[in-house]
Amino acid sequence: MGRYLLLWEADETKIPLDPTVRRESWLVACEMVRQDFKSGLVKDWGVFLGQAKGFAIDEGTEEEVQKATLQYIPYFRFQIIPILTVDQQVEAIKSIK
Repeated sequence: MGRYLLLWEADETKIPLDPTVRRESWLVACEMVRQDFKSGLVKDWGVFLGQAKGFAIDEGTEEEVQKATLQYIPYFRFQIIPILTVDQQVEAIKSIK
């Protein structure tokens, strides 16, 4: 199981102009994130103030992360970066010959 930094960004061309529809669309997306928290995949999540983008920290297999992100496409785009813990980094450093 790996840890991943997901940088997400909403496709602003798909954000509804009608404020009521826009509000409901964002609430649906937030509920989907809550479900990802409940499943244990998402460990942290945030939105960058004043922007239609943010981040998530996921823990799972590559397949689990892929399945989770597919449910948000085409409304959101992702940059997914594998990350290591400090212990994993120490082990990698110790292997330097």
